[in-house]
Amino acid sequence: MLTKAEINRLRSLREKKCREAQGVFVVEGAKVTGELLAEGFPLLEIFATGAWEGRAAAARAGVPVRAVTPGEMARISHFPAPPPVLALGRIGRAAPAPGELARGFTLALDGVQDAGNVGTLLRVADWFAFDRVLCSPECADVFSQKVINASMGSFSRVRVITAELAGALAEAAGAGVPVLGCDLEGVSVHALAPLAAAVVVIGGEGRGLSPAVGARVTQRVTIPRHGRAESLNAGVAAAIVCDNLRRAGLAGRGEARGGSPRPQIPCPLG
Repeated sequence: MLTKAEINRLRSLREKKCREAQGVFVVEGAKVTGELLAEGFPLLEIFATGAWEGRAAAARAGVPVRAVTPGEMARISHFPAPPPVLALGRIGRAAPAPGELARGFTLALDGVQDAGNVGTLLRVADWFAFDRVLCSPECADVFSQKVINASMGSFSRVRVITAELAGALAEAAGAGVPVLGCDLEGVSVHALAPLAAAVVVIGGEGRGLSPAVGARVTQRVTIPRHGRAESLNAGVAAAIVCDNLRRAGLAGRGEARGGSPRPQIPCPLG
């Protein structure tokens, strides 16, 4: 049985300050826990009721499993309807390496504070095989339960780095990397030329790009609107922009199929 102190410790991980103090985050649910075990993600410990069917996978991965009752799971779970398994992982935060943004594709989040949106954006980066996600310090905590659940396991496959965004983008632009800011007044994303490297910047909900970050953008891009909706969800917008970047790259290598080539515009720096 779990002691009162253990229960309190696990419950405290709902708060970011407690996660940071302990260096530990929580993952809940059979699906995401199973994915992490299959990928060899270094989980520290698992708490499971008798209904969980993943004990063999945990044993193969060498992760200790504590048996708990449904009542105990209800007390330590962060969810109103507790799942059969709760796992702990070690928090690891990375900063960008020198010159890192000059290589490949980066999805940058400028103060995206909705945890569900941050998790979805991690899934988008994973789906389109972006090299990294760069979060400003104002973004929702990547290790919160809501972000982890919304990412559907992608948080473990995507390199997530945190940095003051304006400075990082200035360094990227100085290295000749296009910094594409999503903006209603931008150039159509459908007309982008093939790019070997780029940073796609998604602004925070409601306010868009912050002034400091907007000043570092080298090209504003938009998704053409045909209806009357005021805006798109951050995850939807990012997916469309990322898809167009990948499609432009395929077209540039002669791999696109069907239709006539789209007109393309250069992506100016400054």
